[in-house]
Amino acid sequence: MNDTAAPARIGLLGTGPWAAATHAPALAAHPGVDFVGVWGRRPEAAAVIAREHGVAVYEDADALFARCDAVAFALPPDVQAPLAVRAAAAGCHLLLDKPVATDVASARALADAAERARVASVVFFTLRFAPETAAWVAQQAAEDGWFTGRAQWYAALFAPGAEHSPYAASPWRGEKGALWDVGPHALAVLSGVLGEVTGLTAAAGSGDTAHLVLRHASGASSTADLSFTAPPAAAGVEVSLLGARGATAMPEWDGALGAFAAAIDALLDAARTGVPHPCDVRFGARVTELLADAEAQLGRTSRTGA
Repeated sequence: MNDTAAPARIGLLGTGPWAAATHAPALAAHPGVDFVGVWGRRPEAAAVIAREHGVAVYEDADALFARCDAVAFALPPDVQAPLAVRAAAAGCHLLLDKPVATDVASARALADAAERARVASVVFFTLRFAPETAAWVAQQAAEDGWFTGRAQWYAALFAPGAEHSPYAASPWRGEKGALWDVGPHALAVLSGVLGEVTGLTAAAGSGDTAHLVLRHASGASSTADLSFTAPPAAAGVEVSLLGARGATAMPEWDGALGAFAAAIDALLDAARTGVPHPCDVRFGARVTELLADAEAQLGRTSRTGA
């Protein structure tokens, strides 16, 4: 990406609902991107996305890496991690999904691979890039005197009587639950304002519900309440802060397309300048460490609470 006049050649790995609804449209519409092509574990799904956006289908991921300056991932975390290591070795900058992996060794290996290859990386923590919420995080981070924060991510994805969601069919979400899917969002927002998480205590609720108590480098504390098995009437997302200036709540945001476009911008900027983004793969690996710690404390690995 040394030639700032030329669009960055970016490929997409993944063909699920997230890839089809967010990644592919944002890559196709971005003025600084040459959307090169798509690879997926289901060739027929890759062909649908490729046809819609007028790009090539790649049967071999390494062949796609060879054509690209950067690659974007919309894959389950433990499929993403080893492929991203190969992409970094091929010299591709990395636009990763969260969590970067669900085991600590794989997350650290990916961060090390990106550092070794000297490629830029950005992890798509949606609310750190959506214009409305990213501006709020930056504004609150610039203020002193925060005493505590609270993040509540309650969804009815696996609750009886919940409306059908295409994400409910995701095997890794079914196995790992809200802790690993929306937990990264909560950690990214709270640490973005209150500083690095230096301590974590986890307690289990019903179903896959997890309650986290966090200690931050700033001295503030926070809580994160996460569930995919909440009653539909209880579903919702809220983030709030309390401090010397009173209380503030995170604003609503307008979908993921604009957020992903901002994440593309962030990756292009990091690749051009060599300055790491705060939400790079090293931060992503730290999030995996924290979630693995919480999972161990909860004593479970599935949404059923078993």
